Amino acid sequence: ASPVSRVKEPPETLEADRRPEKQVAAHYGRGGLAERIFAVLRDEGRDLTALTQADVAPYDEMHVRGRAASDSLRDRAGFTAAMHVLDVGSGVGGPARFLAESVGCRITGIDLTPDLCRAAAALTEAVGLSDRVRFQVASALDLPFEDAAFDGAWSQHVQMNIADKARLYGEIARVLKPGARFAAYDILAGPAGAPYYPCPWAPVPEISFLIDPETWRAAVEGAGFATRHWRNRSAEGLAWFEGMASANAADPDAAARRVRVVGTEAVERIQNLRRSLEDERAVLIEAVFRKP
Repeated sequence: ASPVSRVKEPPETLEADRRPEKQVAAHYGRGGLAERIFAVLRDEGRDLTALTQADVAPYDEMHVRGRAASDSLRDRAGFTAAMHVLDVGSGVGGPARFLAESVGCRITGIDLTPDLCRAAAALTEAVGLSDRVRFQVASALDLPFEDAAFDGAWSQHVQMNIADKARLYGEIARVLKPGARFAAYDILAGPAGAPYYPCPWAPVPEISFLIDPETWRAAVEGAGFATRHWRNRSAEGLAWFEGMASANAADPDAAARRVRVVGTEAVERIQNLRRSLEDERAVLIEAVFRKP
């Protein structure tokens, strides 16, 4: 049997002004994600009783540039082994496990979608990192933690689904200790208009809340953070898409396994994100902020 862990479900009711959260959770929660990942790994000949993080890495970093993006963000965040880091919008947990394994720190990941948290917990248990990494279902707009509970935070491709940026970054600032860093890698609005839909974070515009990079920076700084690092990674993102296209053509079986995990509908959404980057309807920004 696949090592699927139990994760506490979220409250049934949400505040009226956060109703889009139900749509967002439904968008990401297809059900059975952990089972699909374990099935693909089994088909690859992996021993499910002796998995490593390297084994699951091709399926657990669902953002543009994959592991390269997490590697770059880690290097600029300056996290250390003694830290407890919050992963906001942790998805299936790839970046959290990568941080725990490469830095040695403890990670708590929160995500709105129960199926993603279940898959994250299952994969983390399977690769032997449950002692350092845990996940729980929670809203980034109402973090279930005490003030100054964490030594650092990071987030990748999350804020696109959140309208209330002030509340989001206010909550992150609240749970960080003074002097802590918040590292983020996000998709933001480009100058040429709205992104093409459906896209990976939104099948329809109603749950997409893109803002331009300077408005984003202002929102984070408005929560009290100071910008310490800022870099446009759009060119690297487009190069990554080109590399993925070449890799898929060279190894159609591997490409088919990835589609089995994310679903056939994801193909069009990913292509639309690539088109949005090409046409400057979206940009990729890597940034690190510091709480005073």
